[in-house]
Amino acid sequence: MNIEELRDYCISKKGVEETMPFGPNTLVFKVMGKAFLLTGLDELSLQFNVKCNPEYAIELREKYSCVIPGYHMNKKHWNTILVDGSVPEILLYEWINHSYNLVVEGLTKKDKEILLKL
Repeated sequence: MNIEELRDYCISKKGVEETMPFGPNTLVFKVMGKAFLLTGLDELSLQFNVKCNPEYAIELREKYSCVIPGYHMNKKHWNTILVDGSVPEILLYEWINHSYNLVVEGLTKKDKEILLKL
């Protein structure tokens, strides 16, 4: 996975916008205004932060060396994924989906209804 594939995958999801609220070097993907993935554009190798269920976050960190506590994030709820080729790409997509779905689950009823209509 490279940055273009990551971007294409994220923006293909329903209700997603890409923003740069932290300046020109950090890309943030949001669903209905809520962040589900952040990535730096000035990194030598691709890495990204995704939201994660706290118990699952710990499990992933113990099982995969490329999953570490979320850099500059709430480490209970966010993981940083180092895209180093040590796991199949399908897992990267699963972790992105997990993050997106967690954020969608936490949306207000009104936002969920709007999202369904998109």
